[in-house]
Amino acid sequence: MFAILKKELWSYFGNWSAWVIIAAFSLITTLFLFFFDNDSNIFEIGMASLQSYFVLVPWLLMFIIPALSMKTFAEEQQTGTLNWLFSQPLKISDLVFGKFLSVWIVGILCLIPSLIYLYTVYVLGVPAGNIDLGMTFGSYIGLIILIAAFSGVGILASSLSQNQIMAYLLGVFMCFIMYFGIEQLASYKLLGGADFILQNIGFYQHFLGFTRGLIDFKDVAYFVLIIGVTLVLSNHFINKKK
Repeated sequence: MFAILKKELWSYFGNWSAWVIIAAFSLITTLFLFFFDNDSNIFEIGMASLQSYFVLVPWLLMFIIPALSMKTFAEEQQTGTLNWLFSQPLKISDLVFGKFLSVWIVGILCLIPSLIYLYTVYVLGVPAGNIDLGMTFGSYIGLIILIAAFSGVGILASSLSQNQIMAYLLGVFMCFIMYFGIEQLASYKLLGGADFILQNIGFYQHFLGFTRGLIDFKDVAYFVLIIGVTLVLSNHFINKKK
C-alpha cells in the first residue's frame, strides 16, 4: 500500500499537476473571498469569520477531487498498466486504499494556503483575534473528512469507468448528488416524514454540523461508513476487471 501511495504522490507532484491544482484552487478562493463582488467576499460581509470560505470550498472540491481521482484506475486501464499491477504481489485492497490516500492527501494540501486567510481574518478582527476559533477548526476538520468522502466517491467513479473523461464526469455527478442533489430533493418535502431520512443520506447535513463547530460522533461515523462503502465497491469492481 505504501509503495502505491508513494507512486501516486510522485505522479501528482512529479509532473506539476498537483502544484497546478493547488495553485488554481488557492487563486479561485482568494478571488472570491477578497476581490470579486459576491456573497462570499469577507470585506463585504463585515465579520471576522471564514464561514464564507467553508461554504465555497465544498463546491470547488466537487470539481477538484474528481480531477485528482479520475486517473487512479481509468488511466491505468486506458494505458494497459492495470494488468501489470494485477501481476504484482499486492492485494487489490492495498491498491485501492493506496490510491485513495494519495487523492485525500493532495486534497488536504489544497487547504494549507487557507491558513493565510485565517491569519488575515484573525489580525483584521476588531479587536484582533475576534474570531470563533472553535467553529473555524471544527469546519477545517469537517472539510478534511468531506475531502475523504469525495475521494472515495471519485475512486469509485474511476473504478467504474473505461477512460478518464468518463471518470471525471461521473465523479463530479456523484459528488454533486451526494452533497447537494439529495439535500435539494429533500427540501421539496415530497415524501413527508421520509424527507428527514433522505436529507440525512446526503453529505450536506452531516457537514453542516462541523461548520457550527460541532464534532458529532454520528456525523463522523456517517462519513466513515460512506468512505468504507465506496472503497469496498471500488475493490469489488477492480476485482471484476482482474
